[in-house]
Amino acid sequence: MGGTDGEAAGVLDPGFRILFVCTGNICRSAFAELLTAHFLAERLGDGVTRFALGSAGTQAIVGRQIHADTRRELEPWKLDGPYADRFVSRQLEAWLVDWADVVLTATPEHRVAVLTLAPQALPKAFALREFARLAASIDPGDLPLDPVERAHALVDRARRKRGTIRVKSPDDDTIVDPIGRPQKIHHQAATQIAEAVQTIAEIVAI
Repeated sequence: MGGTDGEAAGVLDPGFRILFVCTGNICRSAFAELLTAHFLAERLGDGVTRFALGSAGTQAIVGRQIHADTRRELEPWKLDGPYADRFVSRQLEAWLVDWADVVLTATPEHRVAVLTLAPQALPKAFALREFARLAASIDPGDLPLDPVERAHALVDRARRKRGTIRVKSPDDDTIVDPIGRPQKIHHQAATQIAEAVQTIAEIVAI
């Protein structure tokens, strides 16, 4: 998690790698990483070791734990204790983008930052809410049954469907930035993230 690449969590050769990106890597991407891992573990059990998750920030506050206000938003899933304690923030680097099979960003602007750093990531980089919306539009019956194969196929199908689904507002692909703002904004960001990652986990881990 966070400042690891999956190997430190005991995943030496995961079948699918997910990288979440925001600005400081202490709020949005950190929350998304921890909650997605939880949702996948709930559905896959020991099979979750076939997935590796990480996160990073485009302007990271390196070496920090998850923000206290965002951490409070993990309480409903009992992830705000020792699980959150293990998180350490880190700076986005090109090797992390290369490591990932899909890169999911807090906003479209973060996606631009990812592609500026690693242009080759174009086929696999999405705003998180964009990816969830595209994933929800895909017929689950058209995807393989194996979770890892299913995840790879989902990225490919989402890439091909990009631009085919209209949104009401550009903000539909944006997770609100909670840093320096009241708890209710942290809650709003957490709700947006939870809806997106739950959609993805339910499609991948049937």
